[in-house]
Amino acid sequence: MSVAKNEYRRVTVKSLIDMKSNNEKISMLTAYDYTMAKIVDSAGVDVILVGDSASNVMAGHETTVPITLDQMIYHASSVVRAANRSLVVVDLPFGSYQSDPKEALRSAIRILKESRGHSVKMEGGKEIKESIKRILNAGIPVMGHLGLTPQSIYKFGTYTVRAKEEEEADKLRHDSKLLEKLGCFAIVLEKVPAKLAKEIAESLTIPVIGIGAGAGVDGQVLVTHDMIGMTHEFNPRFLRRYLNLYDDMSNAFKSYIKDVKSVDFPNDKEQY
Repeated sequence: MSVAKNEYRRVTVKSLIDMKSNNEKISMLTAYDYTMAKIVDSAGVDVILVGDSASNVMAGHETTVPITLDQMIYHASSVVRAANRSLVVVDLPFGSYQSDPKEALRSAIRILKESRGHSVKMEGGKEIKESIKRILNAGIPVMGHLGLTPQSIYKFGTYTVRAKEEEEADKLRHDSKLLEKLGCFAIVLEKVPAKLAKEIAESLTIPVIGIGAGAGVDGQVLVTHDMIGMTHEFNPRFLRRYLNLYDDMSNAFKSYIKDVKSVDFPNDKEQY
């Protein structure tokens, strides 16, 4: 049963600001292809994230680092063709924006022009300030991403909770304020203590969307393949599985194989 307070014909960056003002929580899920995006969009999710997690989920890489800008554009264009309501946010992949603001702008322009996505997401705070400014000055909406930033896995060396120590917590506070001041329309906080995430969400006028950041933020995001149980090796505390499709699909495939082997499929009604 839907608990949305408003029916949005098309969710925009302004819609998300309005949701925060109206105390309406924001729902966000990932999609990387047309078929999944069509289902997610039709269900009424507010934001579809074309995440660089496609590197793990779709391509089988250990990290998000290997996925390229061309690959992100391919996935994003497939999703955009399916999304009639949701705001589509596209991750800028590792190496496409960190070191050169001009390159960052070129990457963001390619995302919008070639995939027709609605906005981009970038990992980092003060370190990528100039890249964010360059993209925002071109009129491209930016969603920030702080806390655990998977593109920096080789720097951190672990996927454990971030900002548990006061020094890193203070940096997170300052970076959040900076992203808001620069003009980001929202921020994802990943794997940070719930109390800190709530404090940050309450201190900002832009929405804070959490993943492993507790219930005190303005919305939640999960990887769709994880929450419907298509993957089964990944079991963090913050993940709630709403389905167990891994077993359901496996059993369906086994039944199909059995029916083919026994010549039960196709039957008389299933042929011409």
